[in-house]
Amino acid sequence: EAAGYRIYSHGQKTYNGVALLSKQSAFLTPTDCDYALPDFPDPQKRLIAATLTPRAGGEPIRFVGGYIPNGQMPGAAKYLYKLDWLSTLQRYLKESLQRWPRLVMGGDFNIAPTDADCWNLALWEGKILVSQPERAAFNRLLATGFSDSFRLFEQAPGTYSWWDYRQQGFARNHGLRIDLLLVSQALKSCVKAAAVDPSPRGNDQPSDHAPVTVTIDV
Repeated sequence: EAAGYRIYSHGQKTYNGVALLSKQSAFLTPTDCDYALPDFPDPQKRLIAATLTPRAGGEPIRFVGGYIPNGQMPGAAKYLYKLDWLSTLQRYLKESLQRWPRLVMGGDFNIAPTDADCWNLALWEGKILVSQPERAAFNRLLATGFSDSFRLFEQAPGTYSWWDYRQQGFARNHGLRIDLLLVSQALKSCVKAAAVDPSPRGNDQPSDHAPVTVTIDV
């Protein structure tokens, strides 16, 4: 807040949480805030959304932040929960697009969408984060009316956003790209850049994820 941001958060002790920060000098006070998936009774705090209107004028942008369930392993109860959650998210985004065509959906998706997003497909294929049902659910999200902003640009091979703490995953670049920023078709032409910044992953006691960014000309 001292740096000039409004902060909205939705979390639970120890486990899941999401947050949205908007720069006060750039945007009016966010409106139409959601703090969960409607019609999905769930004690886990995994979604936050709000509509931001630029102070300089122009159409509003809807931002949805999500922390998609990990799923544990294919076939597990948590895996089925993940697929149900993604199905509900798809319906939520489809309805949201009807009201807010300019929409960004971002967060930890816990899915590596394509083979290029996995450092070793032979090792990961069929496993959690890379299984076919998870990827199919992600592709249904895209079919609702979204593009993976990172793939709108030529990117260096071996670009990932998550590395396991074990077995020198980061040092060896044994990673996955599972942190994503999706943009609606109405925003696609406004996207100027998209990237992953791996440098914070090299800090002392870092997160196992790296920041991902998208630059949009609003």
